[in-house]
Amino acid sequence: MKAKYLLIFCLLFITKNYAQQQNNIQKPKLVVGIVVDQMRYDYLTRFWERFEENGFKRLVSEGYNFKNHHFNYVPTYTGPGHASVWTGTTPMNHGIIGNNWFDKVKGESVYCTDDASVTPIGTNSDAGKMSPVLLKTTTIADQNRLHTQMKGKTIGVALKDRGSILPAGHTANAAYWFSGGKEGRFITSSFYRDDLPKWIRDFNDSGKVKSYLKEWNTLYDIETYTESGIDENNFEAGFKGKEKATFPYNLKALSSKNGNFGIISATPFGNDLTTDFALAAIKGEKLGEDEITDFLTLSFSSTDYVGHNFGVNSKEIEDTYLRLDKNIAEILNFLDKNIGKGAYTIFLTADHGAVNVPSYLQSVKIPGGYFNDLKFTQALKKHVFSEFGKDNLIQNVSNGQVFFNYKKLKEANISSEELQNSVALFCIQQEQIDKVITRKQLLGANFSSGIRELIQNGFNQKRSGDVVFVLNPATIVYPKTGSTHGSGLTYDTHAPLIFFGAGVKQGNTTERSEIPDIAPTVASILGIAFPNGTSGRPLHKMLDQ
Repeated sequence: MKAKYLLIFCLLFITKNYAQQQNNIQKPKLVVGIVVDQMRYDYLTRFWERFEENGFKRLVSEGYNFKNHHFNYVPTYTGPGHASVWTGTTPMNHGIIGNNWFDKVKGESVYCTDDASVTPIGTNSDAGKMSPVLLKTTTIADQNRLHTQMKGKTIGVALKDRGSILPAGHTANAAYWFSGGKEGRFITSSFYRDDLPKWIRDFNDSGKVKSYLKEWNTLYDIETYTESGIDENNFEAGFKGKEKATFPYNLKALSSKNGNFGIISATPFGNDLTTDFALAAIKGEKLGEDEITDFLTLSFSSTDYVGHNFGVNSKEIEDTYLRLDKNIAEILNFLDKNIGKGAYTIFLTADHGAVNVPSYLQSVKIPGGYFNDLKFTQALKKHVFSEFGKDNLIQNVSNGQVFFNYKKLKEANISSEELQNSVALFCIQQEQIDKVITRKQLLGANFSSGIRELIQNGFNQKRSGDVVFVLNPATIVYPKTGSTHGSGLTYDTHAPLIFFGAGVKQGNTTERSEIPDIAPTVASILGIAFPNGTSGRPLHKMLDQ
């Protein structure tokens, strides 16, 4: 009998203690989700010794570092990357299958945030005709808005429209992005509001943007930049109007031939500008000022522009990350002072990585190459005509996918499966194509490993093509200068993930985690519902006490 009462007492004690623990968990006043565009995981380790103590090093030393974090789908592009981070799922479910993709119904290419039904705000250009209308699922920021009866605010900030809009989701109070050219202004669309608030008008009129049209030279002595290749080489594009892609760069002088104010985006000053605007947004929107959790979705786009222009191994990319480290430190310091230490949560990740410039890899005897998609498309159409005697059966080839013209197939009484097999056989015989998979195979099996799993996770039944092909490692559709991305190989899939702040214990792990795990982890910290398309899992190793 005594044992029975003792057991009951213990159970009541444990239950009460658990309830007290749950009640004592303080939700963050502000969640800041940072996505660094085109950040390979090894940038964190490669430049580690040059980082200062209060930026990336502070995130890692005080937060939780996931060292084996990956994208679990292809293609690894900016639009799908931002959507996947924030929705907790892959293009299979959220529908953002590329930055652009071929719309089989419209018979034309569409952009991931295009919305002709909205009005530009802050500009007269089509750069303002954007919204998240093509995103099929909710984001974690949407779920927070729903959970708080729309009292928790969401503000999206980025230079790129897709880097601002897709993370902020459908219910955001606003998403703001940069219009370069001759405007040099942050803008939005009528999807969110009918005018720009005063704090943005003041920011746009402050001269801050113009101040970044200045000389870009290395932050430190260039001779100390030992984690990158030589400054003058054959693997970088550079800017129009400057013969060599070497430091320094006079941005004011070069601006007229390089997109006017748009040139700022292609330098680390674009990240400075993004930081300035993000901190102004926190103040202007009064984020984190009460006990109801707010969200700031923040994307640093300039790292991508610099990577595309100069490549993974450039002095320019090293300088950009050393400067980004200072941006991170500035944000942390600002949040400490204005929100309070322990009162906010940050996560930092990327939307994809990048490949070393293939022409550079070739120069050091590593396989790599360039794929001519125009010649491939012409050859494929010629093959299909020779096999079936009909023109226009292939409607489009893009993003490593072949789209069929189903109207023409029906008229010719040709089955889709027959054409899939023929196209797949042709593709796999091409020297630079490594793997091929058909729509029938993707819909008829459940792949649990390898590149086919990644393809399946990125395959949306309504929006994707009929045959998917994969190029050889380090083989890209791109000029012979600069880096790009999009594959399912580790240089594109391995990204950083660091959690920091309220609800986060200190530590690190090499256990594999994946991009869709981020949103349900944030939901678990906040105690709210997962985004409605979630396929990821909470990162229990960090969460479980």
